[in-house]
Amino acid sequence: MARTRSKSFWSKYQIAWRQKKSLVCVGLDTEHKQLPQCVRSDRNPIYTFNKAIIDATKEYAAAYKPNLAFYLAAGVKGLEALKLTIEAIPEDIPVILDCKVGDIGNTMDAYLSAFFDEMGCDAITVNPLMGKDVVKMMMNNEKNFAFALALTSNPSAKDFLMNKDLYQDIANWIKTFDSKQLGAVVGATQTDYISKMRKLLPEQIFLIPGIGAQGGDLKAVLSNAIKSKEEPNILINSSRGIIFKDSSANFAESAALEAEKLRDEIKKGIK
Repeated sequence: MARTRSKSFWSKYQIAWRQKKSLVCVGLDTEHKQLPQCVRSDRNPIYTFNKAIIDATKEYAAAYKPNLAFYLAAGVKGLEALKLTIEAIPEDIPVILDCKVGDIGNTMDAYLSAFFDEMGCDAITVNPLMGKDVVKMMMNNEKNFAFALALTSNPSAKDFLMNKDLYQDIANWIKTFDSKQLGAVVGATQTDYISKMRKLLPEQIFLIPGIGAQGGDLKAVLSNAIKSKEEPNILINSSRGIIFKDSSANFAESAALEAEKLRDEIKKGIK
């Protein structure tokens, strides 16, 4: 049974900020080989692990972001784990599926049906390079949301996104859509460009990966990425730094402490 979506992603995000003062997106990059030994003998260890992480961190999470690749890598059992994981996330906390799809026509429509209707996700990540056809069908439902890859955190982003300022063209393209349905992925490691992205996209929510294991500077991100102290319009994603902080039987408790710590650091940084 698909997860119920009674509110839009935009609404859930705003509520999370107002009520929890959280901007933490917990990335569920649940790689099987990194799972603690204590869950590996379970029937579906990925789901068992995720459920424990969700139960421990939901007080501090503004969103969860499963990465599709790690579930596909586990085959049918991985897809089962993904569906069960999404169903286990409280309905008031938005789910972003990190799938980076970017197709057109009935192919993109099939992706939307799978991710929004069948799985019950609130948002997805998209590759915008095929143009407006990538997102136009998504916008037929105001509850849907997508984050377009605009300026990613990996070093080779310079090959295309920063070559001849393609990231600025993507930002200007994003700006032509409703900010309540389309945001931007902006990598935390791109410190020199984040403030420019915010000027180009004053209203959009930024999904910001790269804090923690990839070396992004949280203080620099907060100084340059937020819209305002009242409306930050950012989500700081941390995956490995939270979920794989501890490989012992206390992994969930350790994840909760890391999520709380990150939430508090973000709150302190935008005061």
